[in-house]
Amino acid sequence: MPLPRIFSLVSSQDDLELLPAFAGAGVSGFQVRDKSATTRELLALTAAVIERVGAYEACVVVDDRLDVALASGAHGVHLGASDLPLAEARRIADAAAPGLIIGATCRDRAAVEAAAAAGADYAGFGPVFATTSKAGLPDPLGVSAVSEAADVLPLIAIGGISTASAGAVRAAGAHGVAVIGGLWRQPDPLQAAKELVEAVG
Repeated sequence: MPLPRIFSLVSSQDDLELLPAFAGAGVSGFQVRDKSATTRELLALTAAVIERVGAYEACVVVDDRLDVALASGAHGVHLGASDLPLAEARRIADAAAPGLIIGATCRDRAAVEAAAAAGADYAGFGPVFATTSKAGLPDPLGVSAVSEAADVLPLIAIGGISTASAGAVRAAGAHGVAVIGGLWRQPDPLQAAKELVEAVG
């Protein structure tokens, strides 16, 4: 499955009934992230997301949890610094689900290079801009950091991404973007999705 240009992050707080419309508008990736969910709740949420976007052949990845990604039949997993080590995840995935997409959270070029060496398929790179979607994040990296880290792995820029800024990170070398507030906190999320797809190109 090709790596999407746009990932919409999805939690249990979001209106899942909007997902088919997002996918129909051209949002081809969905990252299931719900830090407060139990394993069973996360599995059920992932299954619900897959059910809603499956007809559009959209890519669904699960944040943090390789076990849930494998159990749900998701297309991939996105791992942070405190999650299962990338090399171990790659070994397990290659045995259980060859072709599973593995993403890694990275904040600089060295981290992207290390992720590539450990078997990651892409790097979630950020926060590029200031964001309130997650507590405890470091200072924004800025667009220049995207340029400096590009060309090792496909970069999915995250952190304060909006329709207005998506074009800039793509021009800086990012493969695509991951968005939370740029979609879910907009007055008209579907219109925001359409504008974002146009901005990312």
